[in-house]
Amino acid sequence: MTTTSPTRPVRLWEDGFALDPYGYYAALRAQGPVGRAELAPGVPAFVVTERRAALELLRDTDTFSHDPRPWESTVAEDSPVLGMMRWRPNSLFSDGSAHVRFRASLIDAFERIEPHDLRARVHRAVHVLVSRIGPRGQADLVGEFARPLMALVFNSLFGLPEGQSERLDRALGMMMEGGAQAAAGEAEFGGYVLGLIAAKAESRGDDLPSWLLDHPAGLTPEEVTWQVFLTLGAGHEPTANLVSNALSRILGTSVYYSTLTSGARPVMDAVVEVLHHETPLANYGIHYARSPVTFHGARIGPAIPVVVSYGALAHFAEQEVVSGRHPKDASHLSWSAGPHACPVKQHTLLIATEAIERLTLWLPDLEPVVAREQLTWRPGPFHRSLTSLPVRFSPRSPDQPGDLS
Repeated sequence: MTTTSPTRPVRLWEDGFALDPYGYYAALRAQGPVGRAELAPGVPAFVVTERRAALELLRDTDTFSHDPRPWESTVAEDSPVLGMMRWRPNSLFSDGSAHVRFRASLIDAFERIEPHDLRARVHRAVHVLVSRIGPRGQADLVGEFARPLMALVFNSLFGLPEGQSERLDRALGMMMEGGAQAAAGEAEFGGYVLGLIAAKAESRGDDLPSWLLDHPAGLTPEEVTWQVFLTLGAGHEPTANLVSNALSRILGTSVYYSTLTSGARPVMDAVVEVLHHETPLANYGIHYARSPVTFHGARIGPAIPVVVSYGALAHFAEQEVVSGRHPKDASHLSWSAGPHACPVKQHTLLIATEAIERLTLWLPDLEPVVAREQLTWRPGPFHRSLTSLPVRFSPRSPDQPGDLS
């Protein structure tokens, strides 16, 4: 457990946070429903660790805003968290009518993706990846499956070739970790998106950027650029983490795995467990007070981020279930709540469950090489993300006779 002093902000940028987030969450909770933290050296924040306070924050649009510009003006340009928090004209960083306009365009665009089409894209991506790893009999299900799978699926949805997948994966990984490479990751990802929108503005396709450019809301190319910046990042990273975290839970318990591969238990159970107890986007939902306010005992100024710790909420909810003080079926907040709740959660669930189900159908005897408690996690204040998930299995090719099509 972290030895953070109760009088000092809890430093979520330390290496120890990835090793033991629950110790850090306990230190935050010891301060009350809203604790003092640092997201990076010299970047203070308040972190909400109590469910009732989180719901109040997420729903109170009169007191709190999603616009980070008052905070942004106080932060050094080389801050490692700026790439994840910088203002951009999209649905995440907007309020009021601008938020409604941006959000409606996203919902309308994603509603054009039929479930059967999305399922087919996931199946094709799994086929590509199993073709690479299957004959070897061993793989890293983070670096060789979950992360490249998301790059393949989202590149397909956004109208980019498979050959660009590694670039997308690399840039987002650097930006999310919030370390020394964060600025380079933000720049590379920004260039990736700018090039994509420039190409779609010149020649439309049957893809999300083209649909956004032609949406009746009349988004400008710049607005579409930042909508795509948001949706590519929010789709790729958390969904990759959701898949790998779920696979680690499944493979960490042999009885659990056998019930899934036999069909006695649906893959959705494992995905929902992760959302309840090990949510992939652990700390985000960032708000800013519109004016100085006292919120659940914390005095908050307008230029200080107020972060919802979905990871802490999940952890303390799990403790309450064990102690009998919390109903087992209580809803989680991994999708957030209020007007900024995730607008495309069904797409995310479909991608994650289909990916895991398809993988375990191709490779039904996956066996972890490292015990779950010995797995390591990537640094960064925002996510709960494995560095690797090594497995072994019987060598297999998806193209061999008799296999699934």
